[in-house]
Amino acid sequence: MDKKIILHIPHSSTHIPLSDGYLVDPITLEKEILKLTDWYTDDLFYSSEEEMIVAEFSRIFCDPERFTDDSQEVMAQYGMGVLYEKSDTGEVNRIVTPELKEKVLTSYYWKHHNKFNTAVNNQLDHYGKVTIIDCHSYPSKPLKRDLDKNPNRPDFNIGTDSFHTTKELIDLSVSFFKKAGYTLGIDWPYTGSIVPLEHYKKNKNVSSIMLEINRALYLNEPTNQKSETYYQIKQIVSEYIQTIKNSI
Repeated sequence: MDKKIILHIPHSSTHIPLSDGYLVDPITLEKEILKLTDWYTDDLFYSSEEEMIVAEFSRIFCDPERFTDDSQEVMAQYGMGVLYEKSDTGEVNRIVTPELKEKVLTSYYWKHHNKFNTAVNNQLDHYGKVTIIDCHSYPSKPLKRDLDKNPNRPDFNIGTDSFHTTKELIDLSVSFFKKAGYTLGIDWPYTGSIVPLEHYKKNKNVSSIMLEINRALYLNEPTNQKSETYYQIKQIVSEYIQTIKNSI
C-alpha cells in the first residue's frame, strides 16, 4: 500500500438525494446551490496519486463538515447546522424533523464519515501517521452568514487546528504561496480543518490542514463559469499538494 495524503472534498457536489422537508421551489434551491457550492474542488484538487474522499451530496442537503449536535455547531444558530434549514439570507428553506435528521445522518452523513475514517485508519495501520488536506473554496465577498465580514479576502487560506496542524505544515504553506506570488490567510476568513471524530483531539499522528481557494481566482463570479486562469490555479493546487506530500 502506497503512502497517500487524504484529500477530503466535502462541498463540491450539487446533488440533493431527497426532497423531503423542502419548502421552496427548485429555482430558489438552485440559487442557493450556486452561492454555496465549492465549485469544481473535486477537479481542482484531483490527484491520481492520493486518496480522495468526495461527498456525493450537496452541503445544502447535508454538510459533512458540521457537528451533528447543534449545541456544538456554531452555525446551527443561523439555521445552517448539519442539515441546512435556512438560506444564507435567513429565509426558511426546509423543515427538518427529528425523523428526517436521523434518516439523512444514517443514510448519508455517517456513510461519508465511515469512508473517511476508514481511509485515515488504513494509512495509520500501514505508516503510523497520516496527513489530511481539507479541500475548499470561498466567494471573494463574504456571505450574509459568514462570521468574518472583512471584504478584503486573500487569494488562498489555510485553516488550522491547534492539536492536529503542525508548525511544519503551516510554515510550508506560507513559504509555498509567498514563493508562488499569492496572498495567504491563516485561519482567515475561515478556521479549522477536519479530522475523523475517532481521532479528533486524541491522536497527534493524524495531521490536518485546510486549503481554501478564493473563487475569484478561477471563476467568473457570481456565476460558476470557469475563468481563463482556472487551469493555472489547478496547477498551483497540484504543486501545493506535492509540496505537502514531499514533507511527510
